Order: sequence, then structure tokens, then C-alpha cells
Amino acid sequence: MAGYDFTWLTLQLEKYGKQNFGDHFHIHQENHDIIRRLLVYFLEDVPQARHLGIDLTKGILLTGPIGCGKTDLMTLMRLAAKPERIFTIKTIRDVSFEFIQEGYEVVHRYSKLSFNPKGPRTVFFDDLGAEQALKYYGNECNVMAEILLSRYDLYISFDMLTHLTTNLSATEIETMYGPRVRSRMREMFNLIPFNESSDDRRI
Repeated sequence: MAGYDFTWLTLQLEKYGKQNFGDHFHIHQENHDIIRRLLVYFLEDVPQARHLGIDLTKGILLTGPIGCGKTDLMTLMRLAAKPERIFTIKTIRDVSFEFIQEGYEVVHRYSKLSFNPKGPRTVFFDDLGAEQALKYYGNECNVMAEILLSRYDLYISFDMLTHLTTNLSATEIETMYGPRVRSRMREMFNLIPFNESSDDRRI
């Protein structure tokens, strides 16, 4: 990887991971390709991104089984990312609780109000699929579907980036959020999948 040492960066990420998540944290050899792709993206390594088929104008969709380390790796990427690639972290469960308390304003908060003085704010929504269809004053709303569709429009208009982790398959995403959301997600994200047989590292 041009301009930086992948092995050194991986060791540093593991060091920070142990500090933040505990001594049990370990970056396994089998996940080095995923780490490489994430680093290429967040360091904006244009030649390597082109070589690996990564579109730097899209967000990251990191998929894999429960407990394989998706959230930890994305959290660590904030340490390696270039300043313009820094993102805000929100769990899907937190977004759901906000909707229950505040209603539809939450959709606006993470879409048309998701700007700072330098431009659109990148948000990493962790664990897509952890929520259920929610009700606010009796009206049912698929909150994340609405947020993703709104952020898609802003991605097209203002290059607003979104990152996601999920353990859902493409079919499950379509079942839960509808074909329109699945179609928009194809345009919005670089898919980086863990192996489906990856162990639950939390056990």
C-alpha cells in the first residue's frame, strides 16, 4: 500500500482496540483483507481503491454475522481516517429510542438537518436491522427506511455519505425495508462482507 505500512497500521489498530475494548481484542489474519479495504477507503488511497474496486464517493456497508467485529473495526477507523472522512456513530437502537420520544423530527435530524459548516455530515449507523417498525402517536414508521431514502436524495444532491453495519442478507434487507431501499443502497455503498462462517468473537 503506497505511502504507509499496512502491517504497522494493523498493529496500531490492534493496540488501540485493546485499550478501548479490552485485552481480548485481536485482529485476526483472516480479516486482514477487510482491514485493508477499510484503510484504503478511509485514507483515500486512490490507486489502491481503483485496484480493489472501491468507490471513494460512496459509503461503507460492512456486513457479517453477529459478533464478528464489525462495530469495533468501524469504530477504530475513526482513528485512522483522514479528517474529511471522520464520521459520527449512532446505533440503530438509539435512533429508534429517539423516534419513540421525538417522532418524525428524528428523520430530519439524520437527513436534511445533517449538515455542519463544512458540508454534509457523515453518519455511521450501527446494526441495521436491530430495530422494529415503530409507532409515534399511533402512526407506524419504518424509521431507518425513511432516513436512508432521505440520505440517498442528499447523497445525490450534496454527496452526503452514510456508513452501515448489518448482519442482514440482501434478501432480508429487502423484506424489512422494501425494494426501493435495497436499490438505493446499491448506489450508496461499497459492500465489504465478512465471511458468513466468521466466529462470534464476543464469546
